Amino acid sequence: MTKPILWIAPGACSLAPHILIREAGIDFETILINVKPGFPEEYRHMNPKGRVPILQIGDITITEVPAIMTAISQMVPGKHLLGKTNLEIVRTYEWCNWLSGTVHAQAFGGVRRTYRFSDDPETYESIRAKGRKTVEESFEYIEERLQGTHAVGDSFTAVDGFLLVFYRWGNQLEFDMRAKYPKFTSLVEEGLERDSVKAAFREEGIEFWV
Repeated sequence: MTKPILWIAPGACSLAPHILIREAGIDFETILINVKPGFPEEYRHMNPKGRVPILQIGDITITEVPAIMTAISQMVPGKHLLGKTNLEIVRTYEWCNWLSGTVHAQAFGGVRRTYRFSDDPETYESIRAKGRKTVEESFEYIEERLQGTHAVGDSFTAVDGFLLVFYRWGNQLEFDMRAKYPKFTSLVEEGLERDSVKAAFREEGIEFWV
């Protein structure tokens, strides 16, 4: 198999598939790019949407976190990174679609990418406030939904790595994550002990605060 290439940005949502591909034990390469000032135009041919992550497998290009994590999981089916049963796989997609569409794009997007919601700067403050409220509501839902150390089943799945990204972002927004969300914190603490997570953080040059 052609060695996959994963395009990522430090601490972005691309951290989730970065963790997963390491958890999968796949031999891969990374291309680390800086998207803080905007997606680099010289790479837009890789993803006209101007977003990371991007997964290259030979002449195939895959975008969007749930799709990329599916592709990674399919390379190592015996590791059950999408879940061990049909229902667990369904639950994984249920989680990932909500995390991608609501928590990432809507909630954190409202806080960090306000311009995507309005061309009128006078509306930005209210958009950020609404985004922050949606982040808090989302964290409350996550805390209620979690029943054990992992989000789906009794082992690590793609969802756990995705949740770790948003917990980290919650800390950056100065939510009291440990005090308010103990079950969420337990899931993240388990993840931080995994070699895949430690290696992804080292390569991206980012830190974590629980």
